[in-house]
Amino acid sequence: MMGLFCLARNHVGAIFVLVASLATSACTSTSSMAPSSSTSVDALQLTSSSSPLSGGGALRVVKDLPAPQNTQNGSEQPLSPNDVLDVNVFQVDNLNRTVQVDSSGQISLPLIGTVTAGGKTVRQLEQEIETAYGAKYLQSPDVTVFVKESIGQRITVDGEVNKAGIYPVASNSSLIDAIALAGGFNTVGDAKKVYVYRNIGSNTLVANYNVEEIRAGKSRNPRIYGGDKIVVFASKSKIAMNNLKDALGVASSAARIGVLVP
Repeated sequence: MMGLFCLARNHVGAIFVLVASLATSACTSTSSMAPSSSTSVDALQLTSSSSPLSGGGALRVVKDLPAPQNTQNGSEQPLSPNDVLDVNVFQVDNLNRTVQVDSSGQISLPLIGTVTAGGKTVRQLEQEIETAYGAKYLQSPDVTVFVKESIGQRITVDGEVNKAGIYPVASNSSLIDAIALAGGFNTVGDAKKVYVYRNIGSNTLVANYNVEEIRAGKSRNPRIYGGDKIVVFASKSKIAMNNLKDALGVASSAARIGVLVP
């Protein structure tokens, strides 16, 4: 396999395994090109391919990433498991609650019981709660949902950057912002080999962005959303589909560990 992961760094007292680049150090000196069954994606912006993932769905190479589903074309962030919400019902204080979205995307509220929050926008959840209370209990309820803590508003930045880790992002964060959060590229990081992974339905899409061109104003600076995983590969590396799958696996494991760099 071309991709070898051989760098480790400490963050907040924990070992955070990073994606090492391909064929640029002693630990990859014996690497060769990936088997012929692995699709070469050196020019990702010009190609489109897919490969099944072990956890279901597929990893698909695309020219550009669409906004996540159910985000009103990117204007709103869907709620995620473990998000903490303040739910307030106007002038009915005994119905107000601070709740956490559970692993199945559910919250529990007085009188109406279980409500699905995961995958919905704040506005959609407010409307659903208003409908539920209005059906039996209140006349014209006015419900406000405030996201007190959002796990879904975090991204993973891994690979050849100075400070790999998990970072909170604002609703208008860009790829350049994400690279800056991670301290920029390290000495072998290649600004032309920046790969962004995004879950769309049951599939994971990945696109290659050239940060050099973005900084020069030759390419647009793409929006980054909570849940995205960004991996920077080294210069002079050859990248195949297997390398992208391996990098996604390491970045996903880091996100589950939840090491957050301040």
